Amino acid sequence: MANKKIIAIIPARGGSKRLPKKNIQILGEIPLIAHSIIYFQNEVPHADFFVSTDSHDIATIASGFGAEVLIRPAELATDLASTVSVLQHSVKELLSRGKELDYIVLLQPTNPLRPTGLLSKAIHIIESGEYDSIISVSPLLHKIGKISNNQFIPWNYHFGQRSQDIEPLYYENGLIYITKKEVILEGRIVGDNMFSLIVDHVFGTIDIDTKEDFELAEFYFNKGV
Repeated sequence: MANKKIIAIIPARGGSKRLPKKNIQILGEIPLIAHSIIYFQNEVPHADFFVSTDSHDIATIASGFGAEVLIRPAELATDLASTVSVLQHSVKELLSRGKELDYIVLLQPTNPLRPTGLLSKAIHIIESGEYDSIISVSPLLHKIGKISNNQFIPWNYHFGQRSQDIEPLYYENGLIYITKKEVILEGRIVGDNMFSLIVDHVFGTIDIDTKEDFELAEFYFNKGV
């Protein structure tokens, strides 16, 4: 798939209830959002990247780290606004400016730690032209079930079964998404012809929403995993 234009969009609104000003909290001496910016710069040098925000503070920080800022309307900066609606706004805005783009990399600032080379690998896969989207997933190694009438009912195993004999399950880890422009404009992040990129790394467990999540990210960041 030659000459396809890949850009990144990093959505970062100003509001956050459980961890106030989450996207500009300092992790390793730089704001949280800067980790995703720097990661993209290192993995895909010379590619364009944009930060979608409603916050002046976030816009200032993003610009300082080399990102172009897209100001989103207030209705797309609420708790109810979906990620895909924010991406749609960004894509439409860029297209209206005459920007060329074929695939959008979504990097969520709440997933600041990503394995080196992961995005490069994902881009290599999407450039094959075989898929319209990529999502990163991680193995789910727990024995899980549901509660019915106060009883725990196993879902992915039976009592006494060895963990190594359980059928593998996976969860959406949020580290990386790559999606064809047309899929985003249809209102979807994942298309019908999607590739699941398995990430068996502790970073797949880091998704910051609370103070405890942030402290866990600090632990792994300082540990230098």
